[in-house]
Amino acid sequence: MTEERTRWLLLIHQIPPKPDYLRVKVWRRMQRVGAVAVKNSVYVLPKHEETLEDFQWILREIKEGGGEGSICEAGFVDGLSDPDVEGLFRSARDADYSAITEGARALQRSLPAPGRKLELELRAQLEADVRRLRKRLEEVVAIDFFDSLGRQSAEGLVGSLESQLDPESSTERNADQRTSEYRGRVWVTRRGIHVDRMASAWLLRRFVDPEAKFKFVPARGYRPEKGEIRFDMFEADFTHEGDRCTLEVLLQRFKLDTTALRPIAEIVHDIDLKDSKFGRPETAGIERLITGICGVHKDDEARLARASALFDDLYGSFTRRSH
Repeated sequence: MTEERTRWLLLIHQIPPKPDYLRVKVWRRMQRVGAVAVKNSVYVLPKHEETLEDFQWILREIKEGGGEGSICEAGFVDGLSDPDVEGLFRSARDADYSAITEGARALQRSLPAPGRKLELELRAQLEADVRRLRKRLEEVVAIDFFDSLGRQSAEGLVGSLESQLDPESSTERNADQRTSEYRGRVWVTRRGIHVDRMASAWLLRRFVDPEAKFKFVPARGYRPEKGEIRFDMFEADFTHEGDRCTLEVLLQRFKLDTTALRPIAEIVHDIDLKDSKFGRPETAGIERLITGICGVHKDDEARLARASALFDDLYGSFTRRSH
């Protein structure tokens, strides 16, 4: 079996019926490392050194508890295609992100109306709750092997809570950027670009850096090279801030919030964060087109080319409306 075909690690185990706690312990460990079940007592992880070590520790615990098991490499999982297995991981992480999103929205409702002072006791409780949400978000991001879409909404909402509780913390981050400093650069983002990365790359090449080159890298473990600028990814130079998507952040920091660009940002925001904040009538149609681009084109350069044509035309439409 070639290296290209061995994409997965399987842990196949048998756990004795007693003691009961061992089965629960193993299940919780599987959840913590991000493994998903493909059959009864068969769990899968993407093949990496770190995931192999995770499975080895779990297998050791199973054997110490009187159970049996084995770890094997697989280029496919019987009855499932690679995209099917990736879908299992995305569904699991989307459920995790959804729980974080719901928790963030519940805390958002606890905040006083703008202009009203937040009592010290309530502030302390909210700050502790937000710290717990941030910790949980970081745990989920660490096992989000296939860049689930729910991550953006969760990060945006948690970031928004942090900004509202400590608005001065983002002052330096929100400083205006000078366009001239960002020309002729390499812009790095996650593979499998979707609406926010598509629109951000289009904006950068059209309004900030006409000679921009883009590099699409894995969501996990990438170390930027000297001079590269990251966007819409973990610890990026430009990414979600508060409840704003990356495109909105770029508009603000490069002072590009024009009459024609603002509605595009609102459309992208609602598709990306799925919060219906702006409710523009064009959103559903643009979302359908973006879904079509992603479905037909797997290559990121092809996706960017198709999306750039779409956003060029959309920008032209809003420009004509403003005159």
